[in-house]
Amino acid sequence: MTSDNAAATASAAYRSALEVIESVEPRIAAATRAELADQRASLKLIASENYASPAVLLTMSSFLSDKYAEGTIGHRFYAGCQNVDTVEAVAAEHARELFDAPYAYVQPHSGIDANLVAFWAILATRIEAPTLAATGAKGVNDLSEDDWEQLRARFGQQRLLGMSLDAGGHLTHGFRPNISGKMFHQRSYGTDPETGLLDYGRVAAAAREFKPLILIAGYSAYPRRVDFATMREIADEVGATLMVDMAHFAGLVAGKVFTGDEDPVPHAHVVTTTTHKSLRGPRGGLVLATEEYSEAVDKGCPMVLGGPLSHVMAAKAVALAEARRPEFQTYAADVASNAQSLAEGFLKRDARLVTGGTDNHLVLLDVSGFGLTGRQAESALLDAGVVTNRNSIPRDPHGAWYTSGIRLGTPALTTRGFGHDEFDTVAELIVDVLSDTKADTAKSGSPSKVKATTAAGVGERVRSAAAELLDAHPLYPGLELS
Repeated sequence: MTSDNAAATASAAYRSALEVIESVEPRIAAATRAELADQRASLKLIASENYASPAVLLTMSSFLSDKYAEGTIGHRFYAGCQNVDTVEAVAAEHARELFDAPYAYVQPHSGIDANLVAFWAILATRIEAPTLAATGAKGVNDLSEDDWEQLRARFGQQRLLGMSLDAGGHLTHGFRPNISGKMFHQRSYGTDPETGLLDYGRVAAAAREFKPLILIAGYSAYPRRVDFATMREIADEVGATLMVDMAHFAGLVAGKVFTGDEDPVPHAHVVTTTTHKSLRGPRGGLVLATEEYSEAVDKGCPMVLGGPLSHVMAAKAVALAEARRPEFQTYAADVASNAQSLAEGFLKRDARLVTGGTDNHLVLLDVSGFGLTGRQAESALLDAGVVTNRNSIPRDPHGAWYTSGIRLGTPALTTRGFGHDEFDTVAELIVDVLSDTKADTAKSGSPSKVKATTAAGVGERVRSAAAELLDAHPLYPGLELS
């Protein structure tokens, strides 16, 4: 099927679907149409967002949504799941082949769910299994009350070492308000105060002192690559399980931008990811594991998950099949090179970037030099048609809510076809907005809570310039909903 025919077919499918929805709840149909219009008219620079293909989106709108399928392939707690078995097997096959992983589990509903599965699989393998073996019990239900109490106590005493939130880690890496910070005795490692880069010597020292059961590597706002071979050496030295959360950069792994020591799969015991973001699939999660941990991971349901979302697993299979095509490697390489162009565009306009640049898919812009907080910058840019998200920077004086930075990523606009010149222009437009935005005078309270005002005409000018870029690279070209 040609691209024109495919677009026409997708248009007809979406129009028909919206007509059906409109007959029941027209407000939802209207919001859906408005969302497409908004995304088409905005410079989407949120590093964790992308555009899934029409094939992926349509796959989620299927009869598979109506199935309960707790359990695993061939071992369900419900009858009539033979088609779900096929879907899950195909998705897992694509994941194993794409990432060259021994085992893949495609049921998690999100990245946080994937991390929960990983945490409990590690606890089950490292803590529960040895306890059962020592007592001769076949399962936890066979333990005596005293043995069960001791096992529960051991679960609650385990240690986790992850990257701190302000250094670029994720809230599921031990952030206190998150369940990961409540499940474990937690400690964080940061980055070098001068460079903002990971100092592996300091990570190793922290691991030797703390002796965690789990060492987490990976990030959500660290603009550099990670040496996972070194992280594995650190984990092995202290007897820790190395878990890598590659939710943000999975597309760069799949697309062979990250190879060797920068590919986490050969080095980690357990790898988790989302299937959207740079992987360009549906919203969902995925766990990859070595054989040692595979049996425990496979018990994600009923361990921490309920019924898998069969229609989303089907969409994962389609997205993973797309990622195995040669053109996805070209896309992934473009994502990384475009991020460098965006970074260079900021640097030549004297904007400050955390770590001084990037070598992955994102940049972290310190907006304090503009006299703004991250929240003020985010709001001013949104008014100008530039969608970003505020983000903490190392040792951020404004904390995790107001922040001193904004995070920008290239996956979505690269999907639309933006290249080096366009990303340089994007940097120029962002600097224009922030340079002409001033924090209002605070009458009371913290300066971080005051609003900011952009000079008259700047937002309109930037929105107009952005529209020219966007018109040259239409989103879902040929797809019309009316």
